[in-house]
Amino acid sequence: MTAPNRNALWARAFVDELAEGGVSAVCITPGSRSTPLTEAFDRHEDVHVFSHLDERSSAYFALGRARRTGDVTPLVCTSGTAAANFHPAVIEAYQSRVPLLLLTADRPPELRDSGANQTIDQEKLYGDAVRWYKDLPEPEAEPRKLRSLRTTAARALSEATGTPSGPVHLNVPFRKPLEPTPVEGDVPDDLPELAASGRDGAFVKTTPGVPELGDDELRSLAERISEPRGLVVAGPADAPGVDGEAVAAFAHASGFPVLADPLSGVRFGGHVRVTPTLGGYDSYLDPRVTAEWPDPDVVLRFGASPTSKTLRNYLARTDAEQLVIDPAGEWREAEFTATDLVVADPSRLLTRLSRLLAGPGSAEWRRRFEAAEAAHWEAFDASADAADAETAVPPEGRVLADVAELAPQPSTLFVSNSMPVRDADRFARPTTKARTVLGNRGASGIDGIVSTALGAGSATTDELTLVTGDIAYYHDMNGLLALARCDADATVVLINNDGGGIFHMLPIEEYDPPFTSQFKTPHGLDFEPTADLYDLSYARVAGDDREGFREAYAEATAAEGSHVVEVVTDAEESHRARERLHERVVERLAEDG
Repeated sequence: MTAPNRNALWARAFVDELAEGGVSAVCITPGSRSTPLTEAFDRHEDVHVFSHLDERSSAYFALGRARRTGDVTPLVCTSGTAAANFHPAVIEAYQSRVPLLLLTADRPPELRDSGANQTIDQEKLYGDAVRWYKDLPEPEAEPRKLRSLRTTAARALSEATGTPSGPVHLNVPFRKPLEPTPVEGDVPDDLPELAASGRDGAFVKTTPGVPELGDDELRSLAERISEPRGLVVAGPADAPGVDGEAVAAFAHASGFPVLADPLSGVRFGGHVRVTPTLGGYDSYLDPRVTAEWPDPDVVLRFGASPTSKTLRNYLARTDAEQLVIDPAGEWREAEFTATDLVVADPSRLLTRLSRLLAGPGSAEWRRRFEAAEAAHWEAFDASADAADAETAVPPEGRVLADVAELAPQPSTLFVSNSMPVRDADRFARPTTKARTVLGNRGASGIDGIVSTALGAGSATTDELTLVTGDIAYYHDMNGLLALARCDADATVVLINNDGGGIFHMLPIEEYDPPFTSQFKTPHGLDFEPTADLYDLSYARVAGDDREGFREAYAEATAAEGSHVVEVVTDAEESHRARERLHERVVERLAEDG
């Protein structure tokens, strides 16, 4: 490898090693101090560069790609506050176990703590929210240090994609010249080939393993869960998620119903055809219904904490053995009612357990859950097209149900936090259709939603639909620039209820003021001009016009380019409608006993 100066050599060797380790894309924002890295990535023929103008959007875009694929898309930025704008995405990646590699360019050490322009303390900038951190040495054309650099690149990828996955931060100082300007004598002519060009393939290959139980522990666990009444609870998935076929095999062998969060990777797909997969539990696991039900004997849980508060509260009320299966051995059960932490890969564990179980448990137990599930969907179907506001399905929930039903095959669906993910949880019916449903549930923020969705869409040939609320859309409108700059396409379903509709779920709703001005915060914005600004097609429909929405959404997903379908709703009425539907399901099941 030849290079005009040590910075160029250093950056090119580093980028070459990342590419050998499997990196195929990078997100870069412009800046001077990061020039060597930008030039090295731009010239590497095996790495696709996604160019962004905003560091926060860039970081969420990279996070979205990694959430969809489980692979690393590095981030490059210049020094100073540019690096600080990565921080929200770093927190989300850490909390939700998404691999991320942050490459923050920095001033040379002597300029730190000196008042030098655009110089801040970037060492351990993200605190404990990274899996690994290293401040790289200054570039040198010296064999041992180049070998160290390549090893660091390989280690960074391994740490980011390990168990658990998460963000890794490498701080990379450069002194001038930053451009590939020839510097006499900077790179020795006799630099050894190994240091300059690396090996055939990755300089250091990591062979990942998966944690699993020994045979004795497995048999003991199989005996413990051979109970008549059991449940499988699939929470939001880590990338790349749990194998649906493994869940199907276990459900068949155990007879346990599967309560599948929409973000679990288990609610949708071909395995649903042969698996008792439930999605309406947010309606029927109310204490007024379950008070007369027997408790489950055992509950197997994997993934992050379920979206549904009703489900979480039900699990907290039950007197059951609760086994949290987590490959990293971390605690992700905030009700503190779990009895066991099982450190194992969920897919492998479920597959192995399915071979040891004697047979399905209580048929009556399964029928109880299946009847409750049927009651929820019957109530939904009976109200889906009702004109009477007192019996209608909440318009916002109906939008999520229609998107889950009508999205093209296959589709990636990204749902925003606040109400969209909750409505997906309650109203997106389990189906055999191919849907990959994603969301940012690590820290559950509304920042970077548009960018994360577009990043996820960029990593697949699936059709992409983003369902977002108006505040989250406003919060990341600049992320829409990636549609043109990164050659991405999306259908954005924008639910506009003029403010923070989720606050209607909280007791503060009863106190106005300050509810409207400080919590609901109506904005009165007209979002149609964003279509002109970002070259989108645009349609607006009323929330109570179900057929109008279905037609507009079908037209958008069938057409070329990107689209916004805005659905105008009333947040308070939607919340009241959710409450009424919930009560109808509870009343019916309470009467049936």
